[in-house]
Amino acid sequence: MGAVTSTAPSPDSSASSLLDLAPVIPVVIVQDVDQAVPLARALVAGGLPVIEVTFRTPAAADAIRAIAEEVPDAVVGAGTVLSPEQVETAVAAGSRFLVTPGWTDRLLGALDASGLPYLPGVSTTSEVVALLERGVEEMKFFPAEAAGGTPYLKALASPLPQARFCPTGGVNAATAPQYLALSNVGCVGGTWMLPADALDAGDWGRVESLAREAAALRG
Repeated sequence: MGAVTSTAPSPDSSASSLLDLAPVIPVVIVQDVDQAVPLARALVAGGLPVIEVTFRTPAAADAIRAIAEEVPDAVVGAGTVLSPEQVETAVAAGSRFLVTPGWTDRLLGALDASGLPYLPGVSTTSEVVALLERGVEEMKFFPAEAAGGTPYLKALASPLPQARFCPTGGVNAATAPQYLALSNVGCVGGTWMLPADALDAGDWGRVESLAREAAALRG
């Protein structure tokens, strides 16, 4: 099996991988589908075109569909994908990539069969090696801070240099640059550019400003 990397349609034609489109992937939990499009537009305007909408609310699939249809510059995907059924739902909604917090053989098979780029979640060396055996080289490291943070990923770089990661879980504006400085980190996932009070108030200007700061974390 050849190496599986998370190649996705990109607003930047020079990027060959999902991990290289932006330094930060916003992890979005949509409670109200009416917020999806203005939120996505604010993130894209701020320089964060890759948007992960998590399957943690009933609005997720409709939010993905709305963003896919109305925000063409966004690369929208589904996160917290836990089952083959959710893979099918995400694909039908217009997802352009898939992200999981962990993986099983059954789920990995569905991810592979979807034809979309995907980032399966890992938190141990054995999980990383098992994915590398299957030809998967790009992964989500989750929960990043709880699972060992930057020291853990730095320790993996020498014995497993082919593995690349998107650390997510506890990553914030202060710690993101430390992750992005690692040779085996392509981008990070986070929510800090989506403060709850800004979302509740529909303050999309603030979201755009925070997104712009996040996009500048890696020059």
